[in-house]
Amino acid sequence: MAALLSAALVSGLVWADATIAIAQTPAPPPSTPPLTADLIRQREQELEAARAQQKSAAEQQDKLKADLAAIGADRAKLNQELIDVAAKVRAVETRIADTEARLKPLDAREAEVRGSLERRRDQIGEVLAALQRAGRRAPPALLVRPEDALESLRTAILLGSVVPDLRARADKLATDLGELIAVRKAIAAERDKLAADHASLTADQTRLAAFVDERQRKQAAVEKDIESERGRALTLSRQVDSLQGLIAKMEQELKSAAKAAATANQKGAPMANLAALKDPGRLSPAIAFASAKGMLALPVNGSKIRDFGRPDGVGGTERGISIATRPGSQVTTPCDGWVVYAGPFRSYGQLLILNAGGGYHVLIAGMERISVNIGQFVLTGEPVATMGSTSQVASLLAANVSQPVLYIEFRKDGTPIDPGPWWAANEGEKVRG
Repeated sequence: MAALLSAALVSGLVWADATIAIAQTPAPPPSTPPLTADLIRQREQELEAARAQQKSAAEQQDKLKADLAAIGADRAKLNQELIDVAAKVRAVETRIADTEARLKPLDAREAEVRGSLERRRDQIGEVLAALQRAGRRAPPALLVRPEDALESLRTAILLGSVVPDLRARADKLATDLGELIAVRKAIAAERDKLAADHASLTADQTRLAAFVDERQRKQAAVEKDIESERGRALTLSRQVDSLQGLIAKMEQELKSAAKAAATANQKGAPMANLAALKDPGRLSPAIAFASAKGMLALPVNGSKIRDFGRPDGVGGTERGISIATRPGSQVTTPCDGWVVYAGPFRSYGQLLILNAGGGYHVLIAGMERISVNIGQFVLTGEPVATMGSTSQVASLLAANVSQPVLYIEFRKDGTPIDPGPWWAANEGEKVRG
């Protein structure tokens, strides 16, 4: 009887393995169950939940419409909403990345503790069998959770039921089980946070998409010939081989890009005006690009994988920086500027070029979708693009980098320059739109 009970107890400690095995077993073909009262009640609950979700979605859509109607033709209000919601999206993306980073060591520790318990299966059996022989009351017939095993061990230790030579092993087992339970609770809490943040991100992205669509609709009303200019831009991009040539061609031959370049040259040299950064209705940079060193935020969340001036792996040096991101990450503008190119170009995938004034250009590449048009003036922190699920830049694909990567390059009078001095060292130093 002791041996049978011990085997049953030990089997309870590997509950997770059995659960996983069951989950991976192919399900038999579904059959139509009889319509019992419980099944009917379950179907009614599912229907009610679906109706609640549908109602929530409709309410959110109505609120978005009301917000857009309240904004009306006020460009400043729309810009502020875009910047605020984009900032919120990026903040949630940061929280998700932080939570996933915390989960990795927790998952690893859980696997380590479970592996240790599994390797001591025989020792655990001996301890539990000894508890049954020594205790006045036998442990439960089947321990299906680590909490049950831990409770049984603690009770026996407190009652003095464990003989001295087994005391150390019982204490060690109790410690390991306690740690396993604590780790699993921590994992559950982190996964709850992750689920809440994913839900918040989805809602914020929906809201942001509505505001972006409204911004572009208003922009299209101003620029009647956007589609023809876009087609001409693509034609021009096929006629040049270099980025420098592309910028020169665009600002020379396209009406909206030429207008943006001319305006940038006129407006590109104001002194730093931090108060103007709070004006979402501005139509020119609040800070001269040359004066913004140490103040710009990176345009996307992620980790830097390539830096300016480092070897590029093909005999040259990097002309910009590359940031590995999460799939679908939001891309925002690091500075005020005029869009002089937006579309595919050579090996860069989707490319966005901003004229920041004063002879400076900011190039951003590797996105899946760009949401601004040529000639448009964009503010610091405004959403302009979205990352895809894989790398779009040819040089990164050649280096077997499959994850989404954003490439950023700064140019002064057509020559690539080190963007390092422009990035803010911490959150408090970044300029805000």
